Amino acid sequence: MRWNYRLVSAVLVLTSIIGLSFALYLEHVQGLEPCPLCVFQRVGLIGMGLIALVAFIHNPISNVFKRFYALLATLAIGWSVGVAARHVWLQNLPADQVPSCGPGLDYLVDVLPMKTVLQQVLSGSGECALVDWSFLGQSLPVWSLIYFSLILLICLWQLFRKYSTAKQ
Repeated sequence: MRWNYRLVSAVLVLTSIIGLSFALYLEHVQGLEPCPLCVFQRVGLIGMGLIALVAFIHNPISNVFKRFYALLATLAIGWSVGVAARHVWLQNLPADQVPSCGPGLDYLVDVLPMKTVLQQVLSGSGECALVDWSFLGQSLPVWSLIYFSLILLICLWQLFRKYSTAKQ
């Protein structure tokens, strides 16, 4: 099987759907309330999925467009990787260094300017350091970091690989 641009874009859309489906399953079936960092990780995954969907539908001939879509997808999932890494770091802080719990994301968005919301959420809070789900001894942020990193590798490959001049 040949991994053409359109097929890789479809795989990226599918990885986004799978990741979001699992997050929604944990939230709505298992009752696991997402912390602000979890919500921001989802934003990057959704962004990457939407960009990959546009790339799949457009199926550009131009290598410039192919690389443009791949760059946008890479930046979006790179955001999720960065936020997940921050989340893992927060969970591994000693108990006396964990930031105190802050107000909910809904409240912050209603009351503060978006720049301040981003600064406060990305600095993390106590609820983000809580490990309330694990699999094979690793927390959800660790698994998210692994998942997003694998997707990032696919996006980087899509960005830097050599394209043929014929339409794929």
